[in-house]
Amino acid sequence: MSNVLKGKVALVTGGSRGLGAAIAAALAADGADVAISYVASAEKAEAVVQELRKTGVRAVAIRSDQADPSSAPVLIDTVVAEFGRLDILVNNAAIAVQGHRVGDPEADTAELDRQWQVNVLGAVATTRAAAAKLSDGGRIIFIGSAIATRTAFPGAADYTGTKAAIAGYAKGAGRDLGPRNITVNVVQPGIMPTDMAAAAAHNLPEAVMDLHAIRRIATVEEVAATVCFLAGPNAGYISGAVLDVAGGYQI
Repeated sequence: MSNVLKGKVALVTGGSRGLGAAIAAALAADGADVAISYVASAEKAEAVVQELRKTGVRAVAIRSDQADPSSAPVLIDTVVAEFGRLDILVNNAAIAVQGHRVGDPEADTAELDRQWQVNVLGAVATTRAAAAKLSDGGRIIFIGSAIATRTAFPGAADYTGTKAAIAGYAKGAGRDLGPRNITVNVVQPGIMPTDMAAAAAHNLPEAVMDLHAIRRIATVEEVAATVCFLAGPNAGYISGAVLDVAGGYQI
């Protein structure tokens, strides 16, 4: 443990699995107390919490549905009640609905709309609620996607749109919260071996790999390390940045 975040309290939304769990683990390894939110997988969330506590930090899992923006203030208030403060917010929770082109009559438009609700409106609601409680000098980090700046394949317009919207919102939030020395940044991973993209990650055609300067997929640990850097003391003058962890996908 580096303990560079000792005394800090972090909230990782969607922290019960995949990248969220890796981010929670990395923050705990740096000494932060960690709350994670989850919507359905209570057992997985509790398992993550038990692993975090083994590092000597305090940890808790809180059920909260990001598809319901009204749940955001309750989530933030619960974190503050549990730990007494909030210093780091990682907006990680999201869903991915892909595979149908715009106008495809077989597309599930209700699920596409829910994607906007979770990925954008839910993340915005959490950020609004957290901003009022976040300590001065705090950190807000959004997990975006490299697809937001380069959509290299069809069938992802809505998902791309949600992640591009988040990048724009983060810049505005960074401007608003700058006077309190709160930084707001976006980490845009490429394809990772998470639950969300497991099948695609292990069966990428050569044409997709050709888009990457570094011909492999990202690891969740690499992305989590970038989040921890932005959450740490050496990133206090970085705000409004969009950092790609995507193997040169944008080059």
